[in-house]
Amino acid sequence: MIEKTYLKTKPECKVKFALPADKVGGAKSVSVVGDFNNWDSKANPMRKQKSGLFASTLNLQVNNAYQFRYVIDDEKWLNDDMADDYVPSPVSLDHNCVLSL
Repeated sequence: MIEKTYLKTKPECKVKFALPADKVGGAKSVSVVGDFNNWDSKANPMRKQKSGLFASTLNLQVNNAYQFRYVIDDEKWLNDDMADDYVPSPVSLDHNCVLSL
């Protein structure tokens, strides 16, 4: 799940990334990785809510497209059903999600 809130005071968009409990199973950790953090799973760990949902909010520059994915427990990769588009990954046979702002 992706929520976009465009800021009026600067050229940024507040983007909330969220994965419900049924998508992550019994995950201990979930991170959002992508162009915006050099695909570093330690850069933007998602916080687990009481409902079991994992969420993280980032401020990203507008007029850009970002590739991203989720990493569960540092081993399983997952795409977001709400991505704006999908492109082939340059490093695997998978596809990366695209977020257009």
